[in-house]
Amino acid sequence: MDEIETRLADRLAALRSDRGWSLDDLAKRSAVSRASLSRIENGDVSPTASVLGKLCVAYGMTLSRLMQMVEDDFTPLIARASQEVWTDPETGYRRRLVSPTSRLLSGEVIEVEIDPGQRIEYGGSPRDGLEHHLVMLDGQLSMQIDGTTHHLGQGDCLRYQLRGGNVFQTPKNAGARYHLFIID
Repeated sequence: MDEIETRLADRLAALRSDRGWSLDDLAKRSAVSRASLSRIENGDVSPTASVLGKLCVAYGMTLSRLMQMVEDDFTPLIARASQEVWTDPETGYRRRLVSPTSRLLSGEVIEVEIDPGQRIEYGGSPRDGLEHHLVMLDGQLSMQIDGTTHHLGQGDCLRYQLRGGNVFQTPKNAGARYHLFIID
């Protein structure tokens, strides 16, 4: 495991401990098996984007907020070469934290790359009404929110409030790269 994965495993274990939850408690709240939670917290496996999404819903926080908790201290400027990149071991989804992290500031920008022919589904929102602005940089993306599917291409912007689950899907012949602005 690399350094960010080790810090993520430690942070997930600390979040559960801080709430006084057992692995069984968290398994019920997140719909992630107790065995998987144990392996993730011990650093034996890297969690997928789907699993992290379920855990964030259980903890009532965004994935970006969780990743901020894993980052080092706040610096107002961060060069692209120094921005943390996390890769989903299951889908190859890549998430770059563009905004310098801060536990005191709430807005954030992430850059996401999804390979062709991928489907990433999140079952819920960490907080009802969380505001997102998705700006397509390259490729094609279909996004389903609240039962409505939106088809996005280069330069398109989708502004929405997250109230439940959502699905990101790329066609077989094109991936997607976008910036996601999250207003927390």
